[in-house]
Amino acid sequence: MKILNKAYKFRLYPNQEQSTLISKTFGCVRFVYNKMLAERKDTYNKYKDNKTELKKQKLPTPAKYKDEFLWLKEVDSLALANAQLNLQSAYNKFFREHKGFPKFKSKKHPIQSYTTNNQGGNIRIKDNKIKLPKIGWVRCKVHRQIAENEIIKSCTISRTPTGKYYVSILVEYDKEIQPIQVDKNNILGLDMDMKNLYTDSQGIKAEYPRFYRKMLDKLVVEERKLSRCKLGSNNRNKQRIKVAKLHEKVANQRKDFLHKLSKQLADNYDAVVIEDLNMQGMSQTLNLGKSVADNGWGMFTTMLKYKLEWQGKQLVKVDKWFPSSQLCSDCGFQNPETKDLSVREWICPNCGEKHNRDHNAAINIKNEGIRMLFA
Repeated sequence: MKILNKAYKFRLYPNQEQSTLISKTFGCVRFVYNKMLAERKDTYNKYKDNKTELKKQKLPTPAKYKDEFLWLKEVDSLALANAQLNLQSAYNKFFREHKGFPKFKSKKHPIQSYTTNNQGGNIRIKDNKIKLPKIGWVRCKVHRQIAENEIIKSCTISRTPTGKYYVSILVEYDKEIQPIQVDKNNILGLDMDMKNLYTDSQGIKAEYPRFYRKMLDKLVVEERKLSRCKLGSNNRNKQRIKVAKLHEKVANQRKDFLHKLSKQLADNYDAVVIEDLNMQGMSQTLNLGKSVADNGWGMFTTMLKYKLEWQGKQLVKVDKWFPSSQLCSDCGFQNPETKDLSVREWICPNCGEKHNRDHNAAINIKNEGIRMLFA
């Protein structure tokens, strides 16, 4: 048996009083996070030349501020405790994984959220309502039932730029996953295609609808209107929500398409092979920012990975430096002339076989994945 985690995301419909308390919690969590971050930075600057003394300093906790700022007692204490854990996690990523240094949180950020934990059943669902600590029973659109063997561990309450509230519930459950015996004839290779999302080793393209590009003209018009609105005015706020709704629609369309596509591949194949690409690097170095953000390749591979693992299947990643586009999938000859992205078709100088760049690359990726699986 293996312990797994899964999340359920439901739409919340809080009343006015509940909305106010949720907004207060957002603010208190942000305040505590920024206070602790500022104090840790001051401590570091004070003792940075004395490492021994620096290690003796006690880290700040949310409880430290409650006597001075009494309004912190009005909100969920577990939400404040999670702010401390999030800050520590950010520091760990900075020191161990060389990620960016923790930044102060802004109340102007379009998405506000906080996380709280389930203790003694203080988070539970009943009849399209969810009970949240300090807030009570909130109306909720429960479109999927949580199974009896799934234990609620925590939940994250968030507010989108359009003013909608959501709750993401993290559950833990036991499941026996038997790794399946991979059939070489039931493996699929995918070559990332900026326009169509991917071309597979059977020559089939995903035909991604490019939702952002389709919405671009309408977004340009509405964002120009927003730029002409006076800062702080009601008209600007109305226009901001209108623009946010367009972006939200694009994001929902993208997620829906990628969820269905990844589910289809996970159900039909024993293993899927892809390249381990750095999408952020590609967007910056190749000036493909909008295209990279539009096709959602990173989101797609994440969905595909966990959906395959749930069924005991595998997502195999080949090295990003593997010359998939340069190799002839028939004879293995490497043609360096195909490095240029403008070369969409080429004829192998060794065997004379004609190749479509993307289809040929997908076949090579599949073959490399088979080699890795059965080495």
